[in-house]
Amino acid sequence: MKKEVHEKIVLGIDPGTSVMGYGLIKIKGKKLSLLQFGVIHLKKYAGHELKLKKIFERVTSIIEDFHPDEMALEAPFYGKNIQSMLKLGRAQGVAMSAALAREIPITEYAPKKVKQSVTGNGNASKEQVASMLQTLLEIKELPKMLDATDALAVAVCHHFQNGQAQSRATSW
Repeated sequence: MKKEVHEKIVLGIDPGTSVMGYGLIKIKGKKLSLLQFGVIHLKKYAGHELKLKKIFERVTSIIEDFHPDEMALEAPFYGKNIQSMLKLGRAQGVAMSAALAREIPITEYAPKKVKQSVTGNGNASKEQVASMLQTLLEIKELPKMLDATDALAVAVCHHFQNGQAQSRATSW
């Protein structure tokens, strides 16, 4: 009798209020493969509320197209600008709401954890993360906007962590 190989799709999100990255990977057994990655451009929308609406609509659309089993998000890093943090938190919350509406489990990872998991270095640059993902997922050409590879990195980190958030990250 042949053993069935479990398959899972993970949606990674790199929250942002100007550009939000997303990446989808498929895991079949121990094999990772790239499904899609890209960015959601939000600069063109006037007003924070309209940006939040667009984030919700686009993330919902991605979920409907790919039916991910799990979502992984990068936790906002602590900056000095409270207003920016608040807006970023709202963007993250709206993306989470789209997943929660479909009962998709969500895990959050600290940026250093994502970099450490993908490159072995918690202080790696966006370029180093992108380069490692290019090799790991056999990406032919990297995008200009590395928010897309950052989102992919969150999905890959989630796979490497077996869905178990550690350190300051929390699992919802």
